[in-house]
Amino acid sequence: MTRLLARLAVIAAAVWLAAAYVPGVTVQEGWASYALISVIFAVVNVLVKPVLKVLSFPLLLLTLGLFLIVINALLLGLTALLTDRLAVDGVGPAVVASLIISAVTWVGDNVLGLRKD
Repeated sequence: MTRLLARLAVIAAAVWLAAAYVPGVTVQEGWASYALISVIFAVVNVLVKPVLKVLSFPLLLLTLGLFLIVINALLLGLTALLTDRLAVDGVGPAVVASLIISAVTWVGDNVLGLRKD
């Protein structure tokens, strides 16, 4: 349970950084908004990302994995559709924000030792 809460906190911090530095990504202020967005984003990643990775396997091979950037941007857009507390204004901001979120969660997970072995 502690690991789950730590991962959600890392995702919330990543979304906060993305909203702070990427024009076109806005979040309603308040810690509750970031907490809700991190929960929705985590659920979307757990349920939808594996399906998208399987369906796009040929594109992933062809682009040497770079198509994952597009998948992550789609997942961020889906999260924005599922909550009114997050708004993403277009593909460009979604891609940049998903890169920031991916980098911050990767660093946070490694620093806190949250990665699965």
